[in-house]
Amino acid sequence: MTIQSRLGKFDLTMIIVSLVIGVGIFKTPGIVAEKAGSPLIFYTAWLLGGIVCVCGAFTFAEIGSRLTAAGGYYRIFSHCYHPIFAFMFNWGLIFTNAGGSVAVALVGAEYIQPVIIPSGLMHVFTPKVIAVIVVTGLYIVNYLGIKVGSRAQNILSGLKITMILLLCLPLFIRSHAPAESYSAIRTISSVNPISALGISLISIFFTFGGYQNTINLGADIQDPRRNIPRGIFAGMTIVLTLYFLLNIAYCQVLGLDNMRGKTLIAAELAKTFFGNAGFKITSIAVFISVAGFINSAFIYNPRMLYAMSEDNILPPIFRKVNGKTQAQEFAITFFFLIVLVSLLISSAFEKVMNYTMFIDSGSLIFAAATIFILRKRKEGETAEGFKMKLFPYVPILYMLVLLVVCISDFANDYFSVLISLAVMAAGYPLYYLLKRKPEKETAG
Repeated sequence: MTIQSRLGKFDLTMIIVSLVIGVGIFKTPGIVAEKAGSPLIFYTAWLLGGIVCVCGAFTFAEIGSRLTAAGGYYRIFSHCYHPIFAFMFNWGLIFTNAGGSVAVALVGAEYIQPVIIPSGLMHVFTPKVIAVIVVTGLYIVNYLGIKVGSRAQNILSGLKITMILLLCLPLFIRSHAPAESYSAIRTISSVNPISALGISLISIFFTFGGYQNTINLGADIQDPRRNIPRGIFAGMTIVLTLYFLLNIAYCQVLGLDNMRGKTLIAAELAKTFFGNAGFKITSIAVFISVAGFINSAFIYNPRMLYAMSEDNILPPIFRKVNGKTQAQEFAITFFFLIVLVSLLISSAFEKVMNYTMFIDSGSLIFAAATIFILRKRKEGETAEGFKMKLFPYVPILYMLVLLVVCISDFANDYFSVLISLAVMAAGYPLYYLLKRKPEKETAG
């Protein structure tokens, strides 16, 4: 049974907002401030990250417009390179996406537990229990159907935007900031600016990443050739605006010195401006953002499994779709179980970030390169399709910066990178183990 188009431009825009805005913007600016060493590098890194992500948005808008299919991120690898190459990357991505969902779920649980649980009842395992409850609840929502999942996504994304704007209020309402907030203007001493910029970009690209996964929903979107580019541009415009406003608020209210290494930087900002109620406001904002991020993961990851099944690598049950709800019930359940297992073996947030960023950045380089192949073959060129300006400079810049991120990630945490490569390499023998001959009938 095929997937029917159920998502409009607004649905896609809200999905993109939650795909990109997870927990990163509430946490990584403190990491970036520590790695950057100066306000100049801090702002340069975020500005460069924003420019590069705009280049990525243009690139994937055209790719998504040219190749509209369920599990499009897998499909572009399979179509332009080879199914085994596609499987190796996307096999790794399924697990890193699950790991990323676990990382943000645990951070969201850490934020919300003081708000909902009395201090006397807190335990070291409480965040994991909360994370399991949240993940299970969102699994049930998406099991009920794509429309139910997208409605939940619209609500969560709207609340997320509102809460971030609330945190940006210090920019529009003048208040007295601590004197030390502005003492952070200092120059780089022993820090190598190029190295500092490269390491800072690892965290920034983790915070900006996710928009490329919209092409997994090609079969779910109404008029995909028009709505994929429009949804990407609308969603990324919202994200870029919110990110830059919030980073300016962090720097103006806290100062770079006070930001360095702060793991709960959003809470520090809210506490400075809103007083004792600040932490609760931040906790709710982070929790809503986390819920939206995980919900979006349940929407797009099953589509990647669907595409692998279409290539007869995974069993037919992975492409079974409920005719009424359009839910991939087995694929959603499979991803849910991976997330649960990952919760049991979860590590520190920054370790998970380094682990996921190498596979993400590496896959994005090869994914972006498919635009050259699709253009050469003149595939998907229609009057209503999108075609970026400044080609080939836009995708080339995007790919070069991602290459710098990969190198920086390896230099910063080579062990996590080796684990990433091992996971990918495991996909090679697994491909031949799972690969089956094409079937005459498609699973219903």
